[in-house]
Parts: sequence; structure tokens; C-alpha cells
Amino acid sequence: MDFYILASGSKGNATLVTDGKTRLLIDMGLTKKAFEEALLKTPYRFQDIDYVIFTHEHSDHVKGVDFFPIEKRFATKVTTQVLPHQTLKHYEEMNIGTFMVVPLPISHDAKDPIGLIIISQHDRLVYMTDTGYISEKNIALMKHADYYIIESNHDVKMLLQTERSQLLKHRILGDTGHLSNEDAALCLTEMVGPKTKQIFLAHLSEEANTEAKALDAFVRIFRKRLVPLNKIHLQTAKQYDVVLGGQSLHSKKKD
Repeated sequence: MDFYILASGSKGNATLVTDGKTRLLIDMGLTKKAFEEALLKTPYRFQDIDYVIFTHEHSDHVKGVDFFPIEKRFATKVTTQVLPHQTLKHYEEMNIGTFMVVPLPISHDAKDPIGLIIISQHDRLVYMTDTGYISEKNIALMKHADYYIIESNHDVKMLLQTERSQLLKHRILGDTGHLSNEDAALCLTEMVGPKTKQIFLAHLSEEANTEAKALDAFVRIFRKRLVPLNKIHLQTAKQYDVVLGGQSLHSKKKD
């Protein structure tokens, strides 16, 4: 499995996952021009996309929904009432091309947001952003994946010091908001296993976080919990640049 985080953050989200046979896009929150420019940094082009899963209906995830025909789109039933798609059901496995996909209900101020477990013949990828917390049931299902793309949205102190309204700060910090660096790290310490190769910290706030703070929080909390990180590649996703993950990155590190 290879994947390309084309964009991650409040300005737009899109991640391309492939096993060499199926090209599956998670969210399309970019303009077509920005999307095609990001794809130039991958081996794939717009016409190569086989299917698209939309995790929820917020504009930074669905801006480009109309670029794809309905038969290529997948989302939950409630989300399909806003955007016509083929329907995904919570915790129900569905074959999409050569992938098996398991949608996980998450907690965000959207109609029916989901995270995803994406399973290929050899690998398992967990994708979860835009959630205020991760349930114990989801944590149990998310354990021992090969790859994680998980939200690490904000540093709490930085968020509180921003000029954002108290209402917005309360929303972000609440159960239907976004994961902080520390909360994301604590959850990951319960999930990673001997097969885990890579963790990507996603949806970082441009105003209330930095890459250094997100990475430092993970290293600190993993050490405190006595969970080794030395064999895991830890990296941040980016809003304006493509980040490579999966077997290609694993092989590149060995070269």
C-alpha cells in the first residue's frame, strides 16, 4: 500500500491511497487546479482516481465533490442526503475496488462524520481526522495497524492564546471539535503495535499549532507511556505540500 497526503488542514483535505490496482481518494476539499497540481508530485493523474470516500460534508472535505460521478462516490447515509453517494454503514465492511473499507463513527459537529480503516492484501491503514475524541470501541478496532493518519490539530495553550472567539475555542476543545496534540498522542499509545511502521499527524492548525509542538508532544507522551517510537516513522502532514507514506516511503528509508 502507498498513500499520498495531498493536503491536510482547514484549507482543504485530500489523501490518495493505492495498492497498485485501486486508486482510492479520501476526501476532496481542494479546487480542481490545486488537486491536479498536487497530483503532479505523485505517479497519478485526475483520470486515474477510481473511487472517492467523503468523511463528512464540511467544505474543506467536499469542495471538489462535483468533479466525480455519483458511482465513484461513497459516504454514510446521512451524508448522502446532502451529497449523493453510494452508502457506507458504520462498522460494516465494504469492498471498494481491491480494498476493504470499514467506516468508524466519530465525534465532530457534522451530520455523520467517519474515520476509516482501509485494508489491502498486506496492509492496514487507519485514517481519522476531525473528531473531538476517539471512543474505546474505535480504539480497539484501530489497534495494530501498519499506518496511521490521525488528527493532531492544536496545542491547547496556543489555541487559548489566539484571537479566536471564546465560542470557537470552546467548539474546538469540545467533544465534537478536534483532537489536541496530547489527546492524539495518548490515543496512539494504545493503538500502535509491532506491525506499525508510520504515523502521520494530520489537520494541524495554522494558528494554534506547529509541526515541532505536535511532534514533541508525541515523543514526550510515548516516552512517558514507555511505548517505543524508535522503529516508527513519525511525520506531520502538510496543508500545501504532498507527503508520501506507505511501502514506498518504507523502501526509500532502506535505500
